[in-house]
Amino acid sequence: MHILDIVQNSIVADASRIEVIIKEDLSENLFQIEINDNGKGISPEVLENITDPFLTSRTTRPVGMGLPLFKEAAERCDGELIINSQLAEGTELKVVFKHDHIDRAPLGDIKGTLISLIALNPQIDFLYKHIYKKDSLKNNNNNNNYFILDTAELKKELEDVDINQKEVLNWIAEFIKEGLKELYGGDC
Repeated sequence: MHILDIVQNSIVADASRIEVIIKEDLSENLFQIEINDNGKGISPEVLENITDPFLTSRTTRPVGMGLPLFKEAAERCDGELIINSQLAEGTELKVVFKHDHIDRAPLGDIKGTLISLIALNPQIDFLYKHIYKKDSLKNNNNNNNYFILDTAELKKELEDVDINQKEVLNWIAEFIKEGLKELYGGDC
């Protein structure tokens, strides 16, 4: 739910490319979610109070709970939320959790989340990268313990076929399912 909510912020910020990067490093006890975009960015004044629930760009209601709840979830798991942004360049959000913390929520249905985002926003390029390491990420960056889905690359291959056609979305869902299964060594 948090990923969908934060990506929605990127969509509202007119991003044309959004990256969702998940890093799991069991030896470092790290679970990290990064969401980066090339949207319009956040002003320093807004960025300073970005986790205040009463500071929101929403027009439907006067509160925004996405970032405050995400920050609370990270801090509850001995982690943190870090946001960097530049106007007209984009925003980088990183949320760090202790991997084995009892209060860390599971990742959830990332395949369904990505399919929904791609289906509803075919004009946006999404990069999904998931890294899973039993050994330290610092020492094993050359292992094939990662999965990547880049819709910009898929669109090049599809040429005139829309990425949000049912058959293409079914193929992407299966690609993600098999990629994550292989990433976790068949334990997905």
